[in-house]
Amino acid sequence: MLRINDTLVLADWELSESFSRSSGPGGQNVNKVETAVELRFEAERSPNLTPAVKARLKRLAGRRWTNEGAIVIRAEETRSQARNRELAEARLVEMIQAALVAPKRRVATKPTLGSQRRRLAAKAERGEVKAARGKIAEEE
Repeated sequence: MLRINDTLVLADWELSESFSRSSGPGGQNVNKVETAVELRFEAERSPNLTPAVKARLKRLAGRRWTNEGAIVIRAEETRSQARNRELAEARLVEMIQAALVAPKRRVATKPTLGSQRRRLAAKAERGEVKAARGKIAEEE
């Protein structure tokens, strides 16, 4: 079980881990030990998440969201499998917590009368500047 916050806990069946050999430096250890962790969370099938949270989570996950509706997080920063597992779980928790926060609705407001007048005055002034450009007619 993975605790997201006080009210949300992910069941074990929603999460699966697979391990592989990590890339990068590490000497002989990198060739022998499978330290890279691939954490898979079945987000689309999760009964704990509302459809709105799932939609926000899909947008946040980006290319980590699979066609089956799962989120795949890969961690291979350290040489320790346990530490990589912690990092992957922490990233998933952080992503879900960000998706749980609903964005504030924007309240449309009217522009003030003063700002409208300033805008129109600036437009008129700019128009005069542009109108003054061009060829000067010869006076006879």
